This record gives sequence, structure tokens and C-alpha cells, in this order.
Amino acid sequence: MMRDLWIFGYGSLMWRPGFPFVRAVHARLTGYHRGFCLYSMHHRGTLARPGLVLGLDRGGTCEGIAYLVDREHAHAVHAYLTEREQVSGAYREAYLPVTLLDGSHANVMALAYLVERLHPNYAGTLPLGVQAHLIRGARGISGNNVDYLLNTVAHLGELGIRERGLERIVAVAAPHLKAGRISASPTSSGLLASVRCRPFAAPRLRPFERKRYVHRKHMAAVDI
Repeated sequence: MMRDLWIFGYGSLMWRPGFPFVRAVHARLTGYHRGFCLYSMHHRGTLARPGLVLGLDRGGTCEGIAYLVDREHAHAVHAYLTEREQVSGAYREAYLPVTLLDGSHANVMALAYLVERLHPNYAGTLPLGVQAHLIRGARGISGNNVDYLLNTVAHLGELGIRERGLERIVAVAAPHLKAGRISASPTSSGLLASVRCRPFAAPRLRPFERKRYVHRKHMAAVDI
């Protein structure tokens, strides 16, 4: 029998959770930070034109939204998130303490999706211009990569969170667009020009790697 389930959202889960919940609380996770550290060939890119998506990587802190799901829906929500997040097995599940920033400062154990550093899709910390170039030109089954970036920054703004690194990517990748108080950087065109002609080979999962990582999709049937 599953218990009530807390889920920590730091990217698209903030504006498109896709599951029923009873509470949504501004929260902080310590020990991990948000960054565009994963190549996307599914949701926000393709094999021919990969994009970048966010992952929780080691070090620092991250503020986002903690969702409380009641036990009646917990199993179905967990299965939905596994199907959504484990397309290539690039994330691993972890239950970590997050602090609720609703005035109570209560700590709850929440399900979070951490980046799998050994996965071939792990990009690490790419130069700003490379991140902007990949994001600006990619599109996957869930839409444009740049919309993913802008939605993330906009919803962080609604929570009163400013992440300078993400804002700099917006200024370079989409200087003609607005996201809160973000404005274009005078170095945008130069940064993009420096990477526009670089060849890029999308990482591919070899058969043994696919078997190793995608098995996580089949673990959703196990109660947590």
C-alpha cells in the first residue's frame, strides 16, 4: 500500500505537472543544482538536432515546487512520471529531504529525478554559447527547446527565484524574446557565431547501454 507522495519539480514539472496533487509548495533541495546538462533527442530535440534539458546535478542548491500527491493517486502518478522521465534512463530516482518554504520550514522526503552522470546523454557543463545554440534550434515531441527554457525562467520568476545562468542563456539564445526582466546581451551574436559552424554528433545509446538504463521504465510497477 503506497503512502502519500511528495514530488520535487525543478523544470517542466513546475508548469506542466500532468498529475493530480493536493498541495504545491515552494521548496528547496540542498546538495543539487539545476542545469542544462542532458542532451535531449526525444522531448526537446531529435537525433539529427539534439536539444538540452535540465537535470539535477551534484552540488549547490535548487529551489522549485514540492507537490503532495495523496495515496489514492500515488501509484498511478509514479507510473506516469516513470514513463515521462525515463524515456532513455538518463535520470535516476531518489528520495531526498526538501525544505518547504511556506513559512513552516518543514522537511519532507520527496521523489526527485537526478541526472545519471554515466549516461551517454549526460552533457555536463557546456559553454554558454554551445548551450544557447543547441537550445535555440531544437524541437522534439514536447515542443521547442527554447520554449522549455523560457517557461522555466518565467515560472522561477513567479516564485521569486532568479537564476543568472539561465537568464544568460535566454539572452544569448533568444534575445528578441522577453522572459520577465531578462534583456539581450550585447555579446549574443558573437557567442552564437562562434558555435554555429561547429559539427555536432548526437550521442547514441548502444544496445547494451539501452538495456542498462531503460530498465528503469519497468520498475514503476513496484510499490514505493
